[in-house]
Amino acid sequence: MIEYLLCILVIKKMLPMNKTQSKSNSSKRRISCRVCQGSNLQKVLSLGSMPPANAFLKKENLNRPEKSFPLELYFCNDCSFVQLLDIVSPKLLFEDYVYVSSTSPVFVAHFKELTRLITNRFSFPANPFIIDIGSNDGILLRPFKEMGWRVLGVDPAKKIAAIATKNGIETMPKFFNPEIAKKIIKKYGRANLITSTSSFPHIDNLDEIIAGVKELLSSDGIFIIEAYYLLDLIEKNLFDTIYHEHLSYFTVKTIKKLFERLGLELFNIEKTGTHGGSLRIFAQKNNGPHPINKNKINSFIKNEEKMGLNKISTYKQLFNKIEKNRKKLFTLLKDLKNQNKTIIGYGAPAKGNTLLNYFQIGPEILNYIIDDSPWKQGLYTPGTHIPIVSLKELLKKQPDYILILAWNFAGPIMKKLSSFSEKGTKFIIPIPKPKIF
Repeated sequence: MIEYLLCILVIKKMLPMNKTQSKSNSSKRRISCRVCQGSNLQKVLSLGSMPPANAFLKKENLNRPEKSFPLELYFCNDCSFVQLLDIVSPKLLFEDYVYVSSTSPVFVAHFKELTRLITNRFSFPANPFIIDIGSNDGILLRPFKEMGWRVLGVDPAKKIAAIATKNGIETMPKFFNPEIAKKIIKKYGRANLITSTSSFPHIDNLDEIIAGVKELLSSDGIFIIEAYYLLDLIEKNLFDTIYHEHLSYFTVKTIKKLFERLGLELFNIEKTGTHGGSLRIFAQKNNGPHPINKNKINSFIKNEEKMGLNKISTYKQLFNKIEKNRKKLFTLLKDLKNQNKTIIGYGAPAKGNTLLNYFQIGPEILNYIIDDSPWKQGLYTPGTHIPIVSLKELLKKQPDYILILAWNFAGPIMKKLSSFSEKGTKFIIPIPKPKIF
């Protein structure tokens, strides 16, 4: 197993006309880098094969075979971009999506603050128009609408898009592309602001998306992306943020190179605390009106090089950190079970399923997982088949320990649950290394 996980594969074939190879109707294998389109790709990390992280199961489907796919990171030796090459069908991943952003008060507050930041920092014309790509239930668009903006969401999750529209945030249940951009222009006009928060790393064909953004964006418009930051993933051992939806693991260097190739300018960059550490990226069309903050951009890139994000050895070290974490957490949980302690989980985020599957933690260790989203309650985790329940279950019988799988919200979760605990329930945070609180 270890030998397999440490193996390195160099793809030496010349890039053919097509950039992917079909594996099945459910997945395909990419054979070129998303950023530079080179073919000098090297496998640097494998988490084995597992089901998609949001493929939660109904009880009646527990005995049916689950589709699993390789979860492996590849490094581009030409531009240092880190990515998944095994692409699970977007329809399989997103059309029946169960993640709803607005169930998190932390994210609601985050997007309200982002709205204030954008409207205070930039000048927009009267009756401005914003489009959010991957808009989910309208969590970002809602505060813009409250400020008088025209808003439109684009999201392929049909049920969530329908609910967003019903709740006053018009949402197209589509995958964004240049054709959708043209339809939007015809009906609504061009956008002053286009956003893609967390959804940009989900996209395989970045050329197509950026072509659509350039088509749709006004001449002085702004394109804002929020994406997981590879540097934080490496530094903090946030390996569970690796899952099939997350095809791309950006740095400032690689996003800058992508934009330069496709005709956009990166003009500013910021760090945010979401998801353990994310980049907020500001871009415009080439020769746009916004001044380019070269000093800040170059500072980010120098730090990335200092941290070794352009070196293969960095990703071997990441694997070693993951393995240490796996052994410590699994030993801790097994020892507690041997002492007849009851352990449950809190939060059923997608990243939690990467951890549960790779660490092989199932219902024999976690009795159940509590999640605040009614979309997930009554379902079972993919691969590990742990039941997901509501907070009411905690009132029936107090557990000895709660494993917080939604570790990025550990503070608010522990504060909320402490009022429910009458027996001194303790909390376990698994990332970046196991700790008991």
